[in-house]
Amino acid sequence: MYRVASASQYLAITGAGIEDIKLSKKSWVFPWQSCTVFDVSPVNYTFKVQAMSAEKLPFVLPAVFTIGPRVDDPEALILYARLISPHDKESNHVHELVEGVIEGETRVLSASMTMEQIFKGTKDFKKEVFDKVQLELDQFGLIIYNANVKQLVDVPGHEYFSYLGQKTQMEAANQARIDVSEAKMKGEIGAKERNGLTIQNAAKIDAESKIIMMQRQGEGTKEEIKVKTEIKVFENQKEADVAKANAELAMKKAAWDRDAQVAEVEATKAVALREAELQTKVEKMNALTRTEKLKAEFLSKASVEYETKVQEANWELYNKQKQAEAVLYEKQKEAEAQRAAADASFYTKQKEAEGLVALASAQGTYLRTLLDALHNDYSALRDFLMINNGSYLEIAKINAIAVKDLNPKISVWNHGGEQGIGGSGGGNAMKDIAGLYKMLPPVLDTVYEQTGMQPPAWIGTLRGAES
Repeated sequence: MYRVASASQYLAITGAGIEDIKLSKKSWVFPWQSCTVFDVSPVNYTFKVQAMSAEKLPFVLPAVFTIGPRVDDPEALILYARLISPHDKESNHVHELVEGVIEGETRVLSASMTMEQIFKGTKDFKKEVFDKVQLELDQFGLIIYNANVKQLVDVPGHEYFSYLGQKTQMEAANQARIDVSEAKMKGEIGAKERNGLTIQNAAKIDAESKIIMMQRQGEGTKEEIKVKTEIKVFENQKEADVAKANAELAMKKAAWDRDAQVAEVEATKAVALREAELQTKVEKMNALTRTEKLKAEFLSKASVEYETKVQEANWELYNKQKQAEAVLYEKQKEAEAQRAAADASFYTKQKEAEGLVALASAQGTYLRTLLDALHNDYSALRDFLMINNGSYLEIAKINAIAVKDLNPKISVWNHGGEQGIGGSGGGNAMKDIAGLYKMLPPVLDTVYEQTGMQPPAWIGTLRGAES
């Protein structure tokens, strides 16, 4: 079926063979395709937006918006066809959508402005609302063709604009009374000013007439003095010109005399200079003759010596070059050998490092396996590793060697269990004292054997024995 849209309509075609939506004015519509006709003419939406200013003052903003699809943008038109065209553009759905966007943006903007800013800057407020609403409508493919914000209206119970109008009327009435009083005052003051100005202007004209008369007389006198001065200046100038001419004549005469004398002196000196120049040329020719003679005598000898020195220098240069080449070749070989040794050492170190990394990785795997087997018991892992590595055995050996190297002297004594003297009461006390006394000799012997220190003399004697 071949479909054709009217001037204000578009065809939205979907189905097989179309990736998304195809918009066209006329097209073939096949059975496996669907075609929807939608109107793109703008529609007027009238709203009374209730908003509140920054001072919490409510007001009503009557507005009329002319909104329609953006026909100059294919992508916006596809958005409109996808989102809005299934609904009638005059339906409640579209009306509520547009009204919600406009009311939301208007309330947000008015909440950030005072009532005075909204009232006085209606044009800027309208532009801000227009821009913000348009930004929201872009996502639906709509454009605002026209926006007309009417006069702000009071909300019942909040007569801000009524009071503001009454205030303006009272101010206008008061200003009118002030203007009438000022007009009367200006009339009376103006009459007085005119009379005063008439008297002032008459006096001013008389004074200016006298001044002009005096100026005319002064100008006449000035012109007479000027003429006399010019005549005197002209006479002085002519006398100066005569004196100048006489001085110039005298200077020219003196210059002519000087030039004549200088010419005579120059002629005399020129002859002497010419003689000196000729004599100098003669002497130069004699010097050149002697120089050529000496040059001819010594040139051959110098040439031979030069050739000999050049050959000797070339031979020394050749020998030094060969020696330098030999030294350079030897240094190059040494550098190559050092580089090869460094490469070998680097390869060895690299392999050792790789071996250490592999060993560490294996040990880590080994420890992780042991920990898993011991259920992460680190104490049991430590005991197992010390037993497995023979750490306890090594510790015992080291301690035994340390004790052996100390070479200790061990003394053991026992004073036995002899019966006490004199019965059971005082005998036990005497028995302890006797045991302590019997223990002293072995202790003193052990101290002497291990340290070499003799006991003091008073330990082995009694106070009764001293007498």
